[in-house]
Amino acid sequence: MNRPNDAAATPSTSEPQRGSTNEWSTRHSVLRSARRAAALVNVLGAEDDDGAAEPTADSLAALAAVLREYGETDPLDLSDADVTDMRAVAAHLREVFAAPDVDAAATRLNRLLAEGCGPVRLTAHGGGSPWHIHLDSADTAPWAEWFLASSCMALAVLVWDRQRPPGGVCASTRCADVYVTGGSGAERRYCSPRCATRERVADHRRAKERRPSRRDQGARGA
Repeated sequence: MNRPNDAAATPSTSEPQRGSTNEWSTRHSVLRSARRAAALVNVLGAEDDDGAAEPTADSLAALAAVLREYGETDPLDLSDADVTDMRAVAAHLREVFAAPDVDAAATRLNRLLAEGCGPVRLTAHGGGSPWHIHLDSADTAPWAEWFLASSCMALAVLVWDRQRPPGGVCASTRCADVYVTGGSGAERRYCSPRCATRERVADHRRAKERRPSRRDQGARGA
């Protein structure tokens, strides 16, 4: 099974030519690989939330859609066992996204790198891509092994580059999705503008409910 790039490639700031190495590196950059990790953690976590012991047709379709969005091509050949193993990986990666500080994130990543990733190797997928780094055992490694290795490498590079946690867990009380943080600026708290807006509206409503009405104020002043 040929895999897309999971290397520590830096996207070019210039507009890449179609089919060029720069275009390929941009599509498979570290940041994009980290975002793919977050998207996979979220879709696999959603399967667990449904309480289904076995993957359903809908959950398999949702997982396949994320993989295609981030560069995988058909046929994906995802088995129920693959999905079950990927769920376990997602649970471990969620701990990295939930780390309270950079030291905890680095410690959790170090454990996953030591326990589940192989030595660094270079691959060009048989000439189908530029040379790039992988941490899985082979280009035909199982989905779960690839998911863990590619995600750990991308998140580790973000920790190295930014000296801060690579992501977080949405602060919305109605959401548990993980996300990748930006490189600078104010600390991010929500996975999406939708969740941020929903929480601001909820906070406004709660504050409004706590304020005494004019009638209550008049009664106290009588």
